[in-house]
Amino acid sequence: MRKILISALLLTAATASASPAIIDTTGVGNRLSVWFDDYLSGNAPAPFTPDIKFKQAQNEEMTRMVWDAWCRANNAFDEEKLPHLTPLSDDSASWQIPPSLEPKAVMTFRYGSKGSRPEAGYPLFLYIHGSGEPSREWANGLHFGKTFEDSPSVYFIPRIPNTGEWYRWYQRGKQFAWERLLRQGFVSGEIDPDKVYFFGISEGGYGSQRLASFYADYLAGAGPMAGGEPLRNAPAENCRNIAFSLRTGDQDFGFYRDRLTRSTLAAFDSLKAANPEDFNHWIELIPGKGHAIDYTPTTPWLRKSTRNPWPRRVSWENFEMDGRKRNAFYNLAVYEPDTLKGRTRYEMNIDRNVVTLTVDRVEYVTTESDPRWGIEMAFYRKYTPATGGSVTIYLNSHLVDLNKPVTVIINGVKAFKGKLPLTLDNLVESCALFYDPRRLFPASVTLPVK
Repeated sequence: MRKILISALLLTAATASASPAIIDTTGVGNRLSVWFDDYLSGNAPAPFTPDIKFKQAQNEEMTRMVWDAWCRANNAFDEEKLPHLTPLSDDSASWQIPPSLEPKAVMTFRYGSKGSRPEAGYPLFLYIHGSGEPSREWANGLHFGKTFEDSPSVYFIPRIPNTGEWYRWYQRGKQFAWERLLRQGFVSGEIDPDKVYFFGISEGGYGSQRLASFYADYLAGAGPMAGGEPLRNAPAENCRNIAFSLRTGDQDFGFYRDRLTRSTLAAFDSLKAANPEDFNHWIELIPGKGHAIDYTPTTPWLRKSTRNPWPRRVSWENFEMDGRKRNAFYNLAVYEPDTLKGRTRYEMNIDRNVVTLTVDRVEYVTTESDPRWGIEMAFYRKYTPATGGSVTIYLNSHLVDLNKPVTVIINGVKAFKGKLPLTLDNLVESCALFYDPRRLFPASVTLPVK
């Protein structure tokens, strides 16, 4: 994902009046579509002009204008698209993965619905399969999609493009596909953006556990099964605001799946005890079961959860997945210079109009590892205050009262206090950054981490 540069332009204040000023947006929508087309093409467009300040009462209108322009740009953009949504069947489509991410990789997938479309759009389930023979595993996914009791819903069921060393669902070529799925799914208007769920079995269990921590800000829930990933690869803290299920047989000893599931349970239980309102989880070691378990309970449990796209408490350990980090999470966008190597932890808490952010460097110390495969079984972490880089905090009326001054404290020091303008530039930048209709933010503040 391209780093977004936040505009530092001074904006002209809107004329004050008892009712919102009329904003002249003639031609702005078309210029927005051109700007977004440049962005989608991989260019680095300058901050959008003309920038416009507006009142809170005009936020809905301005947000709709920006999102409509984003949708037009995406629909016109020359790329492989999601097929038109039809009932789930064995019909398939495919996407070419860029060769720079994975050689000779074509992701074939099934994409379809079941049940009648809810008013807010369908819940979306991404199912990723295990590491058996790909055609058989892919066929199992279609069976699960048709029979699991989670209707109405839409399923995206991919077939692994390549085997061997490429049989991993977290690699960068697959990240390309997941981000296209989210972006195009939201643009289609068919998907409820607050009901997206990732789940998988065995290799797909490992993958969906990693993806849960990496993409938690897009998810209502995640449900790996017959897995158990070392927690360094999937920090539990990132799942603070989603529903998380992990179900494994208590006799599933392969690659220590039983032990790693127990470690995940202990981590989530500890986090839940310290944060009773967060870390909703159902982690179960199923008595007497090995690698094969009953897969049917997971998606009905996940489906009960709805994403909060604007949590006031965010925990984010920014980690590399196949050598790539995110540069944004929930309402935070970060610039981490090359000199800032390794992992960084961001802890945000918003209390009324005070945003408190702690930024730490993270060092893992392994205390136990498997002698055969080198699987990390136990560790502890050291945290030290981070310096360098910057953070942009995006805000809306769900997070703070934008009619009043906002205070930002970073690592114990007051870094900002003031009233934030609502600007078109913020809506445009956050739309391009998150491509999420629920995360077009009208206000932001960019501050150094020091």
